[in-house]
Amino acid sequence: MRTPFRGFTAILYKEFLVVLRDPLTLFFMFFPPLVEMIAFGYALDNDVKHMAMVVLNEDRTTESRQMVERFVNTQTFRVVGEVQSVSELAAAIRQGKAYVGLQIPPDFTRNLRAGHTAHVQMLIDGSSSTIAGSALNTAIGVAFRESLLHFEAQTGLRELPVEVRPQILYNPAMRSPNFFVPGVIGVVLQIATTFATAMSLVRERERGTLEQLLVSPLSRWGLMLGKLVPYLCIGNFMAAVLYAIMAWVFDVPITGSLPTLALATVIYVFCLLSLGLLISTRAANQMQALQMTMMFILPSVFFSGFIFPRETMPWIFWAIGACLPTTYFIELARAIILRGADMADFWQHLVIMAGMGAALFALCVLRFRQKVG
Repeated sequence: MRTPFRGFTAILYKEFLVVLRDPLTLFFMFFPPLVEMIAFGYALDNDVKHMAMVVLNEDRTTESRQMVERFVNTQTFRVVGEVQSVSELAAAIRQGKAYVGLQIPPDFTRNLRAGHTAHVQMLIDGSSSTIAGSALNTAIGVAFRESLLHFEAQTGLRELPVEVRPQILYNPAMRSPNFFVPGVIGVVLQIATTFATAMSLVRERERGTLEQLLVSPLSRWGLMLGKLVPYLCIGNFMAAVLYAIMAWVFDVPITGSLPTLALATVIYVFCLLSLGLLISTRAANQMQALQMTMMFILPSVFFSGFIFPRETMPWIFWAIGACLPTTYFIELARAIILRGADMADFWQHLVIMAGMGAALFALCVLRFRQKVG
């Protein structure tokens, strides 16, 4: 009786030997992901601090200097120089020497003491929306606080009519690594694992050993699963290393269910490896495999919610993201790591990823049979 996974043990043993005896493959599976993890973890940060600011202080009084100090004390700005005219202020921003220009007019203190509105002009470089948004919000906050202080001094009011008391859950310090690093793990795992299996059958074909496997008493299911399992073990070991780096280097603790996170990682890596195998059944050489892999990696970076919220995307890009396993893993990883979720909260994501993995693996086997036939 013919079993569907006939020859699985033999091909598994052979593939483990091939992988372990290929230091170059192991190097590219481990070293680039580790470098990318650390680089992305430090580089991706929405907390804009100490942006360069030039000052045009035409008032030159104690009050105007205190106003500049209040902007600096927010730690969002740092003064990199003073200018003597509005044209110099605009030129400093245009030349990239500063992101913000602060102009205090000569009648600032006079209007302030007279109880009139004291105007302060701030020029912001809008070429970077993140920097511009942070500068604008901070400037509005400083002006609002100053207005309240003067209003309190003039009226003797000791309590605010309305007070909002916000409470930030799960990430009270609003640290960017807490949000980005779990997503970085999903992207890095995809880059390493998909490339690895995308090259596996292509290398067999280029070396001329694929024909030997085809004439051997192996089932197609056993061949595909035997090629996938070694990389599945290596991929999950690499994921454990990345989680350790996340906790010890970036100080992002895992607050949710570890078994659920481990199960999600196994299913996710299986999906990625099956995708890589599917690519290898289509590619004629390693260059084609590389190009086809990049076609899946770039949408996973931009449409999975890794950087940009999916809710703000046009429906077509939202739909593309819904077809990617990276989308569900990143949402699940952030929920478990940051919000303390467990399997009962996000079991739908696990089911969807498992369905994707099974469908991709079955498609690999069918594609390989058609290609051989």
